[in-house]
Amino acid sequence: MGLSYIFMRLRLALLAKTGSKRRIKFWLKQGMKIGRDCYINNVNFSTEPYLIEIGDHVAIAAGTDFITHDGAIWCFREEIKDADVFGSIKIGNNVFIGNNCTILPNTTIGDNCIIGAGSVVRGNFPDNSVIVGNPAKTVLSMQMQK
Repeated sequence: MGLSYIFMRLRLALLAKTGSKRRIKFWLKQGMKIGRDCYINNVNFSTEPYLIEIGDHVAIAAGTDFITHDGAIWCFREEIKDADVFGSIKIGNNVFIGNNCTILPNTTIGDNCIIGAGSVVRGNFPDNSVIVGNPAKTVLSMQMQK
């Protein structure tokens, strides 16, 4: 384990004790795109934060993981040299992500969505969705009927 890894882990441990504004400032420096008026009660973002985009007015509860790569590919390193699987994560505007969710690579969540606690989210989800489960599914549309 390298010294830089140890320092990064210490830095993240200290970051966990700070407020949302300081967390946002840190992740912006790491290359994440984060919109206005967000609340981030989380420090478990991917090792590739530059692949994560968060819209305006997004709240992320504690324990949520953003994963932008598939670590299982290392099993095939001898068969497939330089194999890596990366994918971006895009969160729309006005989104709430509940406690202990996992957001997987190549996921897009539309505007005005709620993600229930403990959900494992992968894929594309439309605007105005309530998303829950493992695997996560849209269970309700919040779109107003006219």
